Amino acid sequence: MALLLGCSRSPKPIVVGSKNFTEQVLLGEIAAQQIERRLHVKVERRLNLGGTLLAHQALTLGDIDLYPEYTGTAYTNVLKLPPESDPGIVWNRLVTAYGAQYKLEWLSPLGFDNTFAIIVRGPDARAHKLAAIGDAARYKPDWVLGAGYEFADRPDGLPLLLRAYKLGLRGAPKTLDLGLLYKAIQENQVDMIAGNYTDGTLSVMDLKVLADDKKAFPPYQAALVARADVLKQHPGLRKALEGLSGKISDETMRKMNYEVDGKHRTAPEVAAEFLKKM
Repeated sequence: MALLLGCSRSPKPIVVGSKNFTEQVLLGEIAAQQIERRLHVKVERRLNLGGTLLAHQALTLGDIDLYPEYTGTAYTNVLKLPPESDPGIVWNRLVTAYGAQYKLEWLSPLGFDNTFAIIVRGPDARAHKLAAIGDAARYKPDWVLGAGYEFADRPDGLPLLLRAYKLGLRGAPKTLDLGLLYKAIQENQVDMIAGNYTDGTLSVMDLKVLADDKKAFPPYQAALVARADVLKQHPGLRKALEGLSGKISDETMRKMNYEVDGKHRTAPEVAAEFLKKM
């Protein structure tokens, strides 16, 4: 009887996690649906877990089997290394350290880099030929900058920007919730904001993301991180997940984020639509 019960026991599901914001939930859902459609196995979703350290801890403890992460975030927040602007150096150190310390593997990047973005209004950029942050620094000495609390506090945020570009500001940055930054620049409360490259609003507003011409900000390439033992237990898992590598551009991620945040569609619906078109 015990033998029969053991044989009838369902195989353990693959558990996909994510952090607690729209883009992460979307990427977790895309990964989960990709596994289901390629491997035809049960997938358990533990999305919206919390911040970086909570998600990383869940992975190392075996509570989840994989989740999406960003290279620069893992480099500075998990490995506690100083910001590094060279994507190759960041990637190689992450792969080596995660394998040795945590028995985790980084799969090939998904295709977009969600680094910090310095943004101005489109008409201002066109009128004054502003294409890069360096252009903005030379154009005028008194920008009114709006930024999220995280950007203002993190060593790889505002301090890096000011050190690299000597950007002139009129007083301290106006710190706002991320959801209010775009309203602030639209209503002329600020004339520059620090957002992220894949913010959904960038796909619908007339704004200009200024190029980081001095490569001041670290790379934040998105990739899936998985437990090495789980990849071995499921021979087709690596191939299924690598099928997503390079398939999500900055613009594609912006549009998907806006579909959820701006149009209030569900993450599973937007993820299924993306996979169908891929």
